[in-house]
This record gives sequence, C-alpha cells and structure tokens, in this order.
Amino acid sequence: MNSPLVAIVGRSKDTVNYENAMRRLAIPYITTLNVTESEHATHLILPGGGDVTPAFYGQLNNGSRNIDTELDILQIQAFSSFMTQKKPVLGICKGLQLINIQLGGTVTQHIENTAAHMWDGCDKQHYVYHSGVNRTDFFYQLYGTGTNVNSAHHQAVDRLGRGLVPVCRAGDGVMEGIMHTSLPIIAVQWHPERLLDEGGELLLTHFIGFTPIS
Repeated sequence: MNSPLVAIVGRSKDTVNYENAMRRLAIPYITTLNVTESEHATHLILPGGGDVTPAFYGQLNNGSRNIDTELDILQIQAFSSFMTQKKPVLGICKGLQLINIQLGGTVTQHIENTAAHMWDGCDKQHYVYHSGVNRTDFFYQLYGTGTNVNSAHHQAVDRLGRGLVPVCRAGDGVMEGIMHTSLPIIAVQWHPERLLDEGGELLLTHFIGFTPIS
C-alpha cells in the first residue's frame, strides 16, 4: 500500500479541527472540494457540518438546517468514488448520515432527546455501549463494551442503508457508530477529532491502518 494520504472533503470552516488532529497525529492530509483531487488520496474523511439535503432520502424538510446541497453533492461523489474503488472511508457526524443516506438509508431529522446529544456551547459527553452482533467490529476492538464520547448533533440514523450494521448506541437507542459488512467503511456520530486524549486518537489511527480491498 502507498503511504497514507487522507482527503478531508469539506468546507474550510468545518475542517479546522480535523486538520489539527491530522497534524497532531502526523498523518498526511489534503482538504479539498475537488473530487478528482480527493481520488489521489488513500483514505477519505467525510466531516461534520450542516444537515444533508432531505430530498436525497425522499423527504421534505422537517427540522433539517444549515443545508448545503452543493457540498452534499461533492461529498456524495467523493464517497461513491472511494466506495467503488473499495478504499477506506470514515464518516463523522454528518458524514455518518451521508454514508447511510447514500446507501439507501434515512435519518430522523430532529431527534426527541436532543438535550443529550445537541451542541449547546460545548460538546455533550455521554456513554455509548457496544451493540454489535460479535466482538470483531472496530468499536469492540478499540473500546470494549463501551466508552464516553462527545456529542454535537440533532439528527440520527433512522433506517439503515444497505450493507451497514450498528456497532454502538447511546442509552436512548440512538445509533452512534456503524460499519459496512464487506467494505472498509466506518462511521461515528461523535467527534473523535475533538477527543484525541479520550479515545479519539485510537479511532483515527485505527482507520489509517485500513487498506483498500483488492
């Protein structure tokens, strides 16, 4: 495998924390909105940001906000390219929801228990527990039966997309981590890039260890 190079596909206002994390972990990266440029990377990070355009999963807007359809399209194109090439993808917050939607899933546009999850001037801390069917998934390998995470979202997975399985949930049942059953695609609802000293580094370095499937 070539030396890792991470493509962060997002707007600069949303990528600073990811870039800081890559520099701290000495992981080479590029931040780009150019899908062709992103394809030169070995790994793709789909970062957090606003909400995915509801029309992309067949719904009207019923609580979604900070929608950026142009960005959604670019991120979908990048994800589709990496998925076709079977290269590693990590979705974070919005990135998880976009992966799920692109694989035919849906999201709840505004969850009932937002107080436990939504940004309110600072990250919310809460516990997530392993909910996978076995102990071979990435979450159990890294965190065992559970761990504390940071949370800053008001949407969540509703119907899972094709090939995806949950690996961890919050106490209220919200899916906090998912993975693809046959491709190197993982996603979390929390923000490991802002939690490096409390388990975030484990996840990011684990992801960088993924290799494309030939």
